[in-house]
Amino acid sequence: MTGTTVHIPTLTTERLMLRAPRVQDADAFAAFYASPRASFVGGPLSAERAWRSMAQEAGHWVLRGYGRWVLEEHATGKAVGCVGLWFPEGFPERELGWDLFEGATGKGYATEAGRAARDYAYDVLGWTTVISLIADGNDGSVGVAKRLGATLDGTFPHDHFGPTQIWRHPAPKVRA
Repeated sequence: MTGTTVHIPTLTTERLMLRAPRVQDADAFAAFYASPRASFVGGPLSAERAWRSMAQEAGHWVLRGYGRWVLEEHATGKAVGCVGLWFPEGFPERELGWDLFEGATGKGYATEAGRAARDYAYDVLGWTTVISLIADGNDGSVGVAKRLGATLDGTFPHDHFGPTQIWRHPAPKVRA
């Protein structure tokens, strides 16, 4: 049996590289998922479960042809989060999501990378809309959605997280 080869494009912004997940990212994923920062995305998790989550990120590219990238700082080469396109079973629509690792918040990374990922969805994949699902109480993510020009567009009863907010991003011709 042979594996499927998938090309995961690399995107660059002023301060970040958006790249494919690597085995070497396992420690960064484990630290993130062990921390309270992961409470809005299923954490905390053991290192073994965090590795599975990292593998899930890579596998989404195989199953959907798009996915989330690991964010790497140009200045340090350090993995500082994940941003990208997501549409697992049970979601109402395709999503733009972001998770920042410890020490990466407050720098505008989620907004910078979110804009690059959304541009990829619109300009390369031809999408005409995208949402961000944000768990109630996740004020930091609401701020990112607003900076990206998204507006509150309802709620969604997520099986795992309960009520989530649907933030609709502006259409390609009017994006922020």
